[in-house]
Amino acid sequence: MPMGEDVEKLVLESMKKTGKPVRPGELAKIIGIPSKEVSKAIKELRKKGLVTSPKRCYYAPSEA
Repeated sequence: MPMGEDVEKLVLESMKKTGKPVRPGELAKIIGIPSKEVSKAIKELRKKGLVTSPKRCYYAPSEA
């Protein structure tokens, strides 16, 4: 199972592929890892400014 930054990279790439804001649970199903891990990765990605939340509980890559 991927750890730390690998999960963040996976989450970010998967978000970009979906092309729309997604919920952590959806991403977890797509990637095949627990949604708790996805949520943790999203939290870190938000701190780094790589992910935004356009609406409550939905996340998308920052436009950079």
